[in-house]
Amino acid sequence: MTKRKQRAHEEFAQPARNSRSTRGSIDKTVNIDDYRPQQRQRPINLTPKSRAQEEYIDDLTNPNKHIVFATGPAGTGKTMMAVLAALQAFRAGECKKIIITRPAVGVDDEKHGFLPGDLNAKMEPWTKPILDYILEYYRPIEVTKMLEEQQIELAPLAFMRGRTFKNAWIIFDESQNSSINQMKMILTRLGENSKLIVTGDLEQTDNQFARDNGLQDFIGKIVDDGSDIFGYTKFAVKDAQRSLAMKEVLRLYGEK
Repeated sequence: MTKRKQRAHEEFAQPARNSRSTRGSIDKTVNIDDYRPQQRQRPINLTPKSRAQEEYIDDLTNPNKHIVFATGPAGTGKTMMAVLAALQAFRAGECKKIIITRPAVGVDDEKHGFLPGDLNAKMEPWTKPILDYILEYYRPIEVTKMLEEQQIELAPLAFMRGRTFKNAWIIFDESQNSSINQMKMILTRLGENSKLIVTGDLEQTDNQFARDNGLQDFIGKIVDDGSDIFGYTKFAVKDAQRSLAMKEVLRLYGEK
C-alpha cells in the first residue's frame, strides 16, 4: 500500500470525533439510521360492514357534520370508526391534533390525583381501548412522540371547562356516563375547523352519581330539532362485528 493510500485509509478509519479536520473538511460520520429502510405507514381504510356503519362513516367524513353521535351496543364499531376517521383527517392535514376524553367513572367520580404518573398515565386506564386502535397504525415510539407533542391529547372530562378546541378532532367516548351539565360543557368546546364525535351505549350506564343522562337528553333534542350540523347513527345488535358470542350475550340480556 502506498503512503498516500495508507494515509487516506487511516483518515477514513478515524473515530467520528476526529472526522472534522482543523482545515474545515466535511464530516465523514455515517448515521446508520439513514440507511435503514423507512417503515411505511399502514393505510387507513373506512370500510363499512353494515348499513348503519355506512351511514356513520358518511357522517364522520362529511365536513358539514360538525358533531356526530353514535349510540348502540358494544362491538358495533362506534369508537373504532371514530378513531380511524380522526387518524385519516390527521394524516390528510385536516386537523392538527386528536383529543380523546371520557368520563372516568369508578374512580371517585373524575378524581385522578391519587393515580401515579403524569396526566397521560392517569388517563391510560380509561383511554387504553382507543390507544389500542391507534397502535394498529403507528409504532409505540410514534404514539409516544405524538403524545409528547400533543398531537394526541388525553384530556379528562373534568378538565375541559373553559377550553376551546381549534383545528382538532375530539372523541368523547363512553358518553353515556356523562351528566347533562357535562354533555353541555363538552358540546360547547368546539372551535373553528373542529369536529366532535360522541359515542356511547345507553344500555351500559355506569355513572351512579349522574342524576340525568347527558347523552340520552341530547339525543332527544337532536331527534326533535333535526339540525343539519348534527349526525346521529343508532346501532343495533345486528350491527355488532366483534364476535358471534358477543351477539348472543347481548341477546340474552335483551338488547336489540
